[in-house]
Amino acid sequence: MTNKKELFFDVIILGSGPAGFSAAIYASRGNLKTAILDINMFGGQPSNYLEIENYPGFSLIGGFELMEKFEEHADKFGVEKFPMVEIETINLINEVKEIETTDTIYKAKSIIIATGAQAKKLNIPGEDEFKGRGVSYCAICDGAFYKDKTLAVIGGGNSAIEEAIYLTKFAKKVYIVHRRDELRADKIYQQKAFNNEKIEFILSHSPKEILGTNTVEKIILEDLKTNQIKELQVDGVFPYIGFTPNTEYFNGQIKQNQQGFIETDTNMQTSINGVFAAGDVRNTPLRQVITAASDGAVAACSCIKYIESKTFVTEETKV
Repeated sequence: MTNKKELFFDVIILGSGPAGFSAAIYASRGNLKTAILDINMFGGQPSNYLEIENYPGFSLIGGFELMEKFEEHADKFGVEKFPMVEIETINLINEVKEIETTDTIYKAKSIIIATGAQAKKLNIPGEDEFKGRGVSYCAICDGAFYKDKTLAVIGGGNSAIEEAIYLTKFAKKVYIVHRRDELRADKIYQQKAFNNEKIEFILSHSPKEILGTNTVEKIILEDLKTNQIKELQVDGVFPYIGFTPNTEYFNGQIKQNQQGFIETDTNMQTSINGVFAAGDVRNTPLRQVITAASDGAVAACSCIKYIESKTFVTEETKV
């Protein structure tokens, strides 16, 4: 027996980044009783970006400012918002989905998962200190701010090599630092990087510390063969050692790929009826504000069709 209050919705959206707010706008416009929940403050990853210059309609806008506009748009349609909730359990399997927090049980006919993903960190001194001041996890977002600068990209997979090549459009030099003797990227990407005169490889090295004053000035590397330490003068560090989806509450309930990203079809439908996923949390080839927002729109429209096609019996409808 619990004394927790119960709240009923047509759809609950988990996550308040571009995918979440886009889904909320479309769902509420589709006449669904809509709520958006987040374990953090609203805005998602983009709210941490200093500037965004690749979102259509805004040649340059602060990430926090853009997400404020998303939230204001959702407010216009009466979306109910619950930031900073402390989730205890989530049940996606039953027809009526349940999200239990410390003081409330949220019930819904459908769930849209838009919890995003976070770049894997190097976990070295200076990384957190210089985030947004020389440490970036998105070359497409921030590359243009490093015109004629020297950069270090950490990693050896497809993402690292692709992003390093992209950064050479702006930077005068890009170091690719990888802890192994060989790159893991596809050969076609490797060849493009090898042929790029702005790129220099530093293999068998591991980053140990990022240093600077107001912004990044150097990165400390360890030669994994000789254990020698070297300093590399750089203006920015771009770690690309992978992404981790925010799926801890769903693991074991829903189909995910080997990296943990949620599998969906083109309608954003997951392996569970009535559960959709949108944005960076799903298996997607591009993780950007615009693609996340597009996913949210598709997920919400699919959710509307799903709810319209079914008859639900909940405690609320019995009253």
